[in-house]
Amino acid sequence: MKNYIYILLLVIISGCQSAKVAKQNELQQLMNFMQGTYSSEKQSIEDKEYFNISLHMTPIWKSKGHYLYVEQAMFEKQDSPYRVRIYKVSQRNEEFISEIYTLKNEKEWIGKWKTPEAFDNLAETDIELKPGCEVILTKQSDGTFIGQTGKKTCPSELRGASYATSKVTVTPTQILSWDQGFDKDGKQVWGAVKGGYIFDKIK
Repeated sequence: MKNYIYILLLVIISGCQSAKVAKQNELQQLMNFMQGTYSSEKQSIEDKEYFNISLHMTPIWKSKGHYLYVEQAMFEKQDSPYRVRIYKVSQRNEEFISEIYTLKNEKEWIGKWKTPEAFDNLAETDIELKPGCEVILTKQSDGTFIGQTGKKTCPSELRGASYATSKVTVTPTQILSWDQGFDKDGKQVWGAVKGGYIFDKIK
């Protein structure tokens, strides 16, 4: 009887360890999907309501966890990105959380996605969390990751907005991102109207 209980415990422990490893593999898979250089050029050609936007997502601080440096810019204004961020990607049970950080001296880091080792000189005290703006993702049966922010949790003052929302789908070859800003009455004041931007991974 004792041997049976011992074996049963081993099976349970082994199963838990296997599940943990599988989840860690999914976290790394999400990171692999997200990193890269993207463009919405194809969408902008097919639909003139969308701009040609470039998106760079580069892994940094590998010894500290799963971090990405992110730059987003109009294609013709690569040296003046309108969004400079750091994402911290982690897991919580069946969910994957992408926390959003701003950089205090962001102009100093523009273009550094080409040399990610430069971020070894960036201190964690030089970035600031945007509370409530994290994107919560779950893995789907087809292998994609889909998620969004809380409905009214992410504050925004851009163009008269009161809060912002983000809906994201991550696949091996694309990132679909729909960012929108709303005023206090729930009226949309910025962002795409018909649907999100389709960013194709180009490298």
